[in-house]
Amino acid sequence: MRIVCIDNESLAVEDTIEICNDLSADISAKGFVRVNEALEWIKSNPVDIVLLDIDMPEMNGITLAARIKQIKPDMIILFVTAYKEYAFDAFQVHPSGYLLKPLLPEILQKEIDYAMSAHTQTAVPHIEARTFGNFVLLVDGATIRFKRSKSKELLAYLIDRRGMSVSRKETAAVLFEDAPYDHSHQKYLDAIIRSLRDTLREYGISEILQMESKGLRIVPEKISWDMYRFYRGDTEAIKAFRGEYLMSYAWANFIEADMRSKLENTTNYDLQ
Repeated sequence: MRIVCIDNESLAVEDTIEICNDLSADISAKGFVRVNEALEWIKSNPVDIVLLDIDMPEMNGITLAARIKQIKPDMIILFVTAYKEYAFDAFQVHPSGYLLKPLLPEILQKEIDYAMSAHTQTAVPHIEARTFGNFVLLVDGATIRFKRSKSKELLAYLIDRRGMSVSRKETAAVLFEDAPYDHSHQKYLDAIIRSLRDTLREYGISEILQMESKGLRIVPEKISWDMYRFYRGDTEAIKAFRGEYLMSYAWANFIEADMRSKLENTTNYDLQ
């Protein structure tokens, strides 16, 4: 478990790190007194929990918590402060706990256990895309069956684009491997898109696909998928990646290589 401690007082940071490391050999704690340094670390490293002071001169802890949530929305944040009066404002950013100084090991352990338990006991996503290995789309935990393999590939490609609009010509080049974008392929693409829309309508998730004047796009906010969580630094998604991404599709090789590179550069992360 990786914990980041942020407090403008260096002694408080040192004491918190010592308490964290004494709780368990599985805990690795790192401390910061400078907000910008902490934010840069959180952006580029796997972090499970942030222990955060509130009354800090460089940036208020509540504002900092909101910034952290923008970077990693699922981050567990526990406020550690000497002031009770900040509690109401603090909970506007939905922390997992509010601890008063002096920090007691048994209280911290209890809050960590509760926060981690609540974090892992999440509901099954309504719409989930699994891209590590072969592509699978699930609705309420059940796998969607596509009538056309090219319709499935089209959806996988749109998901890979992470919400970017893709023109029909670009789509055809991907699906038909740079074959001429002639009348017959345009008709074939029409049939593929129509089949995809029919399948999404059948499963009640038409809202994930948008038809625009410039082309097609998926709505990423409506889908939970492993690749997106990987790039957000989610530790479970990083751990789940085994070097294979949308392995049935050659056009996915670039992203797969990039993910492998990021995985290799992630420090001190045990995949076993």
